[in-house]
Amino acid sequence: MWCHDIGREQAANKPLLKTVFQVMMRLFSPRKTTMLFVIRDKSKTPLENLEPILREDIQKIWDGVPKPHAHKDTPLSEFFNVQVVALNSYEEKEELFREQVSNLRDRFQQSIAPGGLAGDRRGVVPASGFSFSAQQFWKVIKENKDLDLPAHKVMVATVRCEEIGHEKVATFTADEEWQQFEEAVQSDYVPGFGKKISSLLDRCLSEYDMEAIYFDEGVRTSKRHQLESKLLQLVNPAYQSLLGHLRTRTLEAFKESFDKAVEKEGFAVAARDSTQIFLEKFDKGSEDATIQQVNWDPSKVKDKLKRDIEAHVVSVRATKLSELCATYEGKLTKALAEPVEALLDSASEDTWPAIRKLLQRETKAAVSGLESAISTFELDEATEKELLLRLENHGRSVVESKAREEAARILIRMKDRFSTLFSRDADSMPRVWTGKEDIKAITKTARSASMKLLSTMAAIRLEEDGDNIDTTLSLALVDAARPGTTDRSIQSLDPLASSSWERVPEERTLISPVQCKSLWRQFKAETEYTVTQAIAAQEANKRNNNWLPPPWALAAMAVLGFNEFMTLLRNPFYLAVMFVVFLVGKAMWVQLDIANEFRNGFLPALLSLSTKFVPTIMNILKRLADEGAAPAAPERQRETELQPRNNSSNSNVTSAGSSSLTSSENGPEYSSPVAQ
Repeated sequence: MWCHDIGREQAANKPLLKTVFQVMMRLFSPRKTTMLFVIRDKSKTPLENLEPILREDIQKIWDGVPKPHAHKDTPLSEFFNVQVVALNSYEEKEELFREQVSNLRDRFQQSIAPGGLAGDRRGVVPASGFSFSAQQFWKVIKENKDLDLPAHKVMVATVRCEEIGHEKVATFTADEEWQQFEEAVQSDYVPGFGKKISSLLDRCLSEYDMEAIYFDEGVRTSKRHQLESKLLQLVNPAYQSLLGHLRTRTLEAFKESFDKAVEKEGFAVAARDSTQIFLEKFDKGSEDATIQQVNWDPSKVKDKLKRDIEAHVVSVRATKLSELCATYEGKLTKALAEPVEALLDSASEDTWPAIRKLLQRETKAAVSGLESAISTFELDEATEKELLLRLENHGRSVVESKAREEAARILIRMKDRFSTLFSRDADSMPRVWTGKEDIKAITKTARSASMKLLSTMAAIRLEEDGDNIDTTLSLALVDAARPGTTDRSIQSLDPLASSSWERVPEERTLISPVQCKSLWRQFKAETEYTVTQAIAAQEANKRNNNWLPPPWALAAMAVLGFNEFMTLLRNPFYLAVMFVVFLVGKAMWVQLDIANEFRNGFLPALLSLSTKFVPTIMNILKRLADEGAAPAAPERQRETELQPRNNSSNSNVTSAGSSSLTSSENGPEYSSPVAQ
C-alpha cells in the first residue's frame, strides 16, 4: 500500500483484510501465516511511528470480525505473523529503493532461511497433496457465495479508474490556467472565478469520463465521485481565500460609503441602508464565485462580514456620540465657567441663586441641543437618557470645579476685596486720608464684605436647601469683636469649633468651620498693616495741616503779650513796620516756596534755601528800584501792564493796598503800588 493510504478504508484494503480473516477462521485451524505489508514511498515519518498505526487498524478489523465459538478468544497472533516493510521512493532514491527490493526478494527466495517468510510450518501440506488441497479450497469457495472474489472486470476497473483519477488530479494541478487563478486569488478578488473554475473542473471530469467510459459503471461512478472530491479539495482553499478578499473589499467599500452617507443622512438611516446595500453586493460576489459542481455555503463568511459591519457601525456611533457629547460639554463649560467665576467674585446673597438660575438655563439649552443632535442615531431610551444625564452632571461638575478653584484662592480674594473697599471710596477713587474719614467704620465695612465672600465660598449651594453659614460666621467673626459680647457663657461656645456645617453635606462643603476661623485669623493679621498705615497717614496729615499752636499756647500768648499788644496800639509806627515786615516775609515765603522745599526734608531744605536766599533778596530790591524810577501812570494802565506778569509768575501774594509779587524770565520781581 502507499504510505499516504495508511488509515484509509478502501485504499488500505480493509474490506479485503476482513474477508481474509473470516475465511481463515472458517477453513483453517490456528496456524502461523505471515502477512507482509509493503509500504511504498514512505515519507519523512519514521517507520516506528507508522507501524503501530497499521497494526492498530489490523487489530480493530480482527476484533470486529464475527468468530466461530471455537475461536472466539483466539488472538490474531495465532493465525498471522504480521510484518511491515517500508520502501523509499523510486523517483527520489532509486539506488536505495533497488537495494530494499533486493533484500525483500531474498526473503521470498529463501523463505525457510532465518528471516524468511515461511513462518510456522505446522499446517503445511505435502507437495503430493497440493492438487487435492487446491480442489477442496475451490470447492469451499464455490459453495460459500459470501467468500466469492470480485469479478475480474471489477478489479480491473477499480485499478484503472484509480490510475485515471490520479492522472487527472495531476493534470489539473499542473494546469497553467489553474495555477494562474490560484496565484491571483491569493492576493485579490478575481471576478468570474466560479465560471472559470467550473469550466476547468468540467473539462477534467469530462476527460475522465471519456477515458473510463468502457469500465464497470459502478466502479467508474464511484471513482468519479472520488476524483471530484479530490479536485474540490484542491479548489476549496482558493474559494475560501476568494471569499475572504470579497469580504475585505466589501467591508472597506462599506466604511467609505458609510462615512459619506452619515454626512448627508441620519446615522441610523445611513447604517441601515449601507448595510443592506453592501450585504447584497457580497451576495452577488459570492454568486459569481459559486462553483457548479458543489454547493458550498458562504453564509459563515457573510455572517463574519455582518459582524464586522456591525462592529464598525458601533465604533463610528461611539466616536460620533463622543464627539457630540464633547462638543456640547465644551459649550456648556464655556457658558458656565467665566460667569460663575464672576458671580462668585461678587459674593452677595444672590450669588448662589444666580448660579443656580444660570446653571438651569445653560444646562437646559445644552441638553436640548444634544437631544436634537442624537435623534438621528435612534438610540434606545436608556442610552439617550444616560447621555443627557451625563451632560447635566457635567454642568454641575463645572460649577463645583470652579467653586473649588475659587475656594482654594479665598484668602487672596478676601484681601483683594478688603483692599478695594478700604483704599477706594464709593466712586472707586483712591482715598486720601485727610483726617475726616472714619477708619473704624470703613474697616468694618470692608471686613464684613470679605466675610460675606468667605461665607459664600464655604459651601456649594446648587440646591435650594437653607443653611446658616452666613449667620454663624457673622456671630463668630464680626459680632464677637463688639464690646458687648464679652459674656463668658457666650465666649465658651465657639460655633466654628466643628469640621462640618449644620444642614450641609460633607461632599458640598468647600471650607469647613475650623478652616474659616483659621482663614479669618490669617486675613485679619495680613490686613492689619493696611489699617495701621491708614491711621498713621491720617494722623500725619492732621499734624501737617494744623499751623496754629494749641489753645493753651494761644491763651498764654494773650496773657503774657498783653503789654506788647497795647504798646503796638499806642504807637502806629510799629504797626507799619510790622506790616512791611509781613509783606516782605510773605513775598520771600512765596518766592522761595518754603513749604514745598521742606517736604524734601529739613537739611536739604536749608541747603536749597541758603543758595536761593541772596539772589531772591537782590531781585526784590531791583524790582523796587525799577518801580520807583518808572513814571506815574493811571491805575487802570498799571493793572493792565501787571496782568501778563502775574499770569507768568510761579506764585503771587497780593494785599488790598500794598504789594504784589510776580515773576518773569529774569527771576522773581517785587512791586509795590505807586500813588496816583
